[in-house]
Amino acid sequence: MSGVQVQPKTMKALFYPEYHRLEINNQPVPVYKDDEVLLKVAACGICGSELETFRQKSTRRVPPLIMGHEFCGEVVATGKAVQHWEPGSIAVSNSIISCGHCASCITGRTNLCESREVFGMHRNGAFAGYVNVPAYCLIPVPAGVDLREACLSEPLANGVHLVKLTRHITMKNILVIGAGPIGLMAQQAFQTLRNVNIIVADIRNERLAVAERLGAIAVVNPAESDLDTVITEMTGGEGIDLVVDAVGSPDTSYKGLHAVRQGGVLIVIGLYENSRSFYSYDIVLAEKQVIGSYAATQEDMEDALELIRNQKVDVHSWVHYYSLDDGVAAFNDMKEAKGNHIKSVLIMDEKREQLYAAI
Repeated sequence: MSGVQVQPKTMKALFYPEYHRLEINNQPVPVYKDDEVLLKVAACGICGSELETFRQKSTRRVPPLIMGHEFCGEVVATGKAVQHWEPGSIAVSNSIISCGHCASCITGRTNLCESREVFGMHRNGAFAGYVNVPAYCLIPVPAGVDLREACLSEPLANGVHLVKLTRHITMKNILVIGAGPIGLMAQQAFQTLRNVNIIVADIRNERLAVAERLGAIAVVNPAESDLDTVITEMTGGEGIDLVVDAVGSPDTSYKGLHAVRQGGVLIVIGLYENSRSFYSYDIVLAEKQVIGSYAATQEDMEDALELIRNQKVDVHSWVHYYSLDDGVAAFNDMKEAKGNHIKSVLIMDEKREQLYAAI
């Protein structure tokens, strides 16, 4: 069904005008193509990757830019080639725009599309009132799902993707390094989908308290306790079958490789910095596997949204919410990570009560 754009010409946005600066200002409402919809953004999470590229002046996100790739909202207009979506539909979007015809896409690995684009990186994202989205990126949000939670389908899907990448591994005990947003999402995905014992390590006790509340059998601050001793005690000497490095620093990757048992797996999803170290003796002599994980497929997104719908995971109690007007503070608070501040989500229009349930 073809829609007619009747939206304002400008919109409020959390704008990244130059390196090391953010501001709230007005930007043009995006023009949508024939195969796209115009989405009125309801909620958008702030991702740790956005914090790091901002902090490091990374060329992965070059200003001027509107960031934001963890989002959901309401379809308000559709391009003339769009089918199955109509104004009023409520949807969540994948962060990745894939081509659909390269070798990776044909095999279902759309997250590895050879010409992929990412919202808020290669094109403007959803830290704004509106965003234009290719229709095939969208997934319908079931009735009754709070959009403050639905927007976090994307980071949860990263955890679901970790589970699928390691489905060939027999596992009982997992160590998650890093109790940030992705670490907590990975923890819950493995707990729910693999029913395993999880130990979480982090240097912030406030974050460890959240991981413990979410179901970790043990938490450890390596600055205060010996990680190897905790692992031995909590696994009865069996060791760790899988380590999830949700930080991605040279130190955490090394510790993860050391912690995993012989024949076990280290899977790295964190992108703290681009380490060039490779511990070949540790890998080869103990026959350990090292796997990288990037983003999520459309199927992962659907599975994550279903976990949220069925309340199998908690993507709310540890999240902090801000209005778009307070977007700079939301970004900085998450970047500074003080106390128990783990995740910031921007709410674009708090008056649209029909999109937010009582959670």
